[in-house]
Amino acid sequence: QVQLVESGGGLVQPGGSLRLSCAASGSGFSTDTMGWYRRAPGRQRELVALIYASGGTHYADAVKGRFTISKDNTINTMYLQMDRLGPWDTAVYYCYLNSLIRASDYWGQGTQVTVSS
Repeated sequence: QVQLVESGGGLVQPGGSLRLSCAASGSGFSTDTMGWYRRAPGRQRELVALIYASGGTHYADAVKGRFTISKDNTINTMYLQMDRLGPWDTAVYYCYLNSLIRASDYWGQGTQVTVSS
């Protein structure tokens, strides 16, 4: 069974930073594509960033230059460093994993990020 456990959300002031973590178990991890999505109130879930097994990355235009996705294959953990946060970044952030060995997609439970003064 694949499990994804997110942490690191919270309340931050505009211009501040947060780092989200997603600990994965039950999949190959190093062979998987992983990413972060978010859902803001009243909006559909949207892609934030992806990181491929090769280490290549993809970012949504809205976060380019402010967010950095990375992963540590030695501890099966993915990160999202979020800098220069604004109120528009307020959302529930979800960890995503596409498992190569299981040929399925998996989601974490979500972690709330609130940017407000």
